[in-house]
Amino acid sequence: MSADKRLEELGIALAAPGAPVANYVNAVRAGNLLFLAGKGPSAVDGVRPAGKLGRELSVEQGYKFARTIALAHLAVIKAELGSLDKVKRVVKVLGMVNAMPEFTDHPKVINGYSDLLVEVFGERGKHARSAVGMGSLPNAIPVEIEAVVEVE
Repeated sequence: MSADKRLEELGIALAAPGAPVANYVNAVRAGNLLFLAGKGPSAVDGVRPAGKLGRELSVEQGYKFARTIALAHLAVIKAELGSLDKVKRVVKVLGMVNAMPEFTDHPKVINGYSDLLVEVFGERGKHARSAVGMGSLPNAIPVEIEAVVEVE
């Protein structure tokens, strides 16, 4: 099924990709690979994306934040390629969670990102992944995710 059509079925309209917040670009294409820069989350349910998982934020909030990052990456992909249908496969995802030392549910947080990619791309959205904890992230964001996508 078309990934662009699947987004429509899910009732998702992608916003224009946000500009990088420092001296980098949102994506770099090298051959048939598209490297997506690390992105942070958008506000969810009126909650500003700041704080640590396991202290100010719950796993459920982290999951929703990770999902917003997937939406941001989809917007970048679409802007770079013109269509999500040019994605052959999501290859690798690195999810970084700003967490308390005793927090151990990093994978459950990053599932917010992974689940949306599988909803949109089906089997092509399944990917290799790392979900790791960090002592801090820029501007106290709770989650940052980067990815590599194989494209036509």
